[in-house]
Amino acid sequence: QVQLVESGGGLVQAGGSLRLSCAASGRTPSWYTTGWFRQAPGKEREFVAAIGGSGEYYADSVKGRFTTSRDNVKNTVYLEMNSLKPEDTAVYYCATGTISNYFYQGEYPYWGQGTQVTVSS
Repeated sequence: QVQLVESGGGLVQAGGSLRLSCAASGRTPSWYTTGWFRQAPGKEREFVAAIGGSGEYYADSVKGRFTTSRDNVKNTVYLEMNSLKPEDTAVYYCATGTISNYFYQGEYPYWGQGTQVTVSS
């Protein structure tokens, strides 16, 4: 069983930066893909980014502003968020598992509890 704990959320002004962390307890295989998703109030949860053996992937809305990376020694995946906009305000979740379609949240078996990111204008 894999447990994920996100941290790093908070309140930031537009144009600012935050770095989210997703720490996994228990050994996660190197081939696991870790995805980032977010859910804004009143909206569906949506794909943000993912990192796996074949590379990194980003939603168009965050491409060029967000970067995901992993530290295999610490068993932690990061989401560096720059040039934040008010529309980035949401609860951010990380998820992991053996994934075929990195953007399809239904494939991810393990999820974190989420961390709130609020961007003020």
